[in-house]
Amino acid sequence: MAKTGFIIIPAYNEEKHIGYVVSQATKILPTFVIDDGSNDGTSIIAQKNGAQVFLQIPNQGKGQALKRGFREALNVDCDYVITVDADGQHDVQESTKFISLFDLEKMDLITGYRDFSKMPFSRRIANTVGGWAFSWAMESKILDNQSGYRLLSRRLLEKVLQSKESGFEFEVDVIATCIKANYSVGWVPIRTIYGNETSHIQPIPHIKNFFRVVWQIHKRMKGS
Repeated sequence: MAKTGFIIIPAYNEEKHIGYVVSQATKILPTFVIDDGSNDGTSIIAQKNGAQVFLQIPNQGKGQALKRGFREALNVDCDYVITVDADGQHDVQESTKFISLFDLEKMDLITGYRDFSKMPFSRRIANTVGGWAFSWAMESKILDNQSGYRLLSRRLLEKVLQSKESGFEFEVDVIATCIKANYSVGWVPIRTIYGNETSHIQPIPHIKNFFRVVWQIHKRMKGS
């Protein structure tokens, strides 16, 4: 029996890239775009290219946008969702890798991992150090904790909606929640793409929040 899946794209001021990303996504699965308080043409362009758009006003953060998308997918009885970033850093055609592994293994979380050596220097250092820290907290090798390209099963979607994280740190919390629940985890290699995208991460607050979440996860995994 075929499984029902959706692609979910959280977006904030991504009118430069959203049209192409959505046009590729809708060739694979029905697509939801969560417009997180954009003040440009993100919603209009996404809708014109075939996505169902949900507005989140005002801007509330990537984590909240993802949770909104998860709720909408659960409301229409999905079996899984694939999350894709709106800035063109993900090759949407690679979604088939996630779907194939899910169909074969029924894993709860499948994350696309990138080749850090192909990243700009600052990103490479940030992802490498962050990976070391998070792997320490999890007491397990985590190949890529910052990747937003993922497949989540229905039962994991229901569980991560309880997360209190609202920003980019939500994606880290998803991995911890999955492993803590003894749900299955898988990985697929994905292309490492960097172009003219604009990062919405504020470096200093993000670093502080990341290590706050890592410490909390470490204590959670220790049962304290």
